[in-house]
Amino acid sequence: MGQGLACPGGAGLSDRRNLGGGMSDLLRLGLHDLHLRLGARMVPFAGYEMPVQYPAGVMKEHLHTRAAAGLFDVSHMGQVILRPKSNMATLVAALESLMPVDVAGVAQGRQRYGLFTNANGGILDDLMFANRGDHMLVVVNAACKADDIAHMQAHLSEAADVIPVTDRALLALQGPMAEAALARLVPAVAAMRFMDVGVFDWAGADLWVSRSGYTGEDGFEISIQDNAALALAEALLAMPEVAPIGLGARDSLRLEAGLCLYGHDIDTETSPVEAGLSWAIQKARRTGGARAGGFPGADRILNELANGPARRRVGLRPDGRAPMREGTVLFATPEGGDPIGIVTSGGFGPSVEAPVAMGFIPADTSGTVYGEVRGKRLPVTIAPLPFHPTTYKR
Repeated sequence: MGQGLACPGGAGLSDRRNLGGGMSDLLRLGLHDLHLRLGARMVPFAGYEMPVQYPAGVMKEHLHTRAAAGLFDVSHMGQVILRPKSNMATLVAALESLMPVDVAGVAQGRQRYGLFTNANGGILDDLMFANRGDHMLVVVNAACKADDIAHMQAHLSEAADVIPVTDRALLALQGPMAEAALARLVPAVAAMRFMDVGVFDWAGADLWVSRSGYTGEDGFEISIQDNAALALAEALLAMPEVAPIGLGARDSLRLEAGLCLYGHDIDTETSPVEAGLSWAIQKARRTGGARAGGFPGADRILNELANGPARRRVGLRPDGRAPMREGTVLFATPEGGDPIGIVTSGGFGPSVEAPVAMGFIPADTSGTVYGEVRGKRLPVTIAPLPFHPTTYKR
């Protein structure tokens, strides 16, 4: 999900394997008919028929989101309520035991980016979790949600009821005009800060709103009852600054923002530290902290925090105009030698007007590496992330 997350991690287009085959046996979004009416091209993704682009095309959708506001249907993601069986403190401690994140430090009305880790220090999934006072709300990636729900049921059952939310859509409104657009319908959202959450009434529907996103832009995620989702989507799309945005632009936006896509930039073998997600591990969970360790894979993760990982995720700027896609092998030299790394996400960045990519290389590598494309090694400059500045409302 990458940070965003919420979406966290979330839907992307890096995995072309998800886009092949027919459309039978796929789940449909509640707003499926709206997407068809808007002219969307639908593709298989994470078990759903999803809009990959609308008639404007990926480039224009991307740039519109950066300049105004884009509306994404991310209802394929998993929404899960954790309701404590005894008290919130017990639930918080149990949830904190599953990830290297300070859950106890999240105040009511706030959310945080989280990571479920395994015994080897790899990442089972990235997610967003919110403290809603008398319960927690967790949003997980679509492709992982069945496993994540089973994971939470297996490890949290004594502390909480794990309740998948099955009757709500999830929309993401992203871009510099997102606040103005949503505030026309719900004025109170204008007071929210990055990572705030709240519940608001709109036309008799209750909106679960968070202020975050998966584009690097200011924006909101809005969970709404299925029977009210169409009215909300149409009300937003009627505004001149709001346009529908598909998976293609979602992927290029998150790539420019340097955000991870689960199953590509992070997976069960990748630790949070080598993935460049050390910022998500707060002081309380680190060596010397108030609640250090105690999460799956703590030995590896704490060691990498102290001594550095063997490899690291970096930004990559290929020379020229040709993108370097996922799977491109990286070398230290223009000729000879063994591979040193691989591109995990890559494409063209419309806002930076150049190809951008992310990948893993040895931690001590700097300067220029070489990506092999159609038998030729082309120079790639190691670059800081993000490629495009973020505009979150702090």
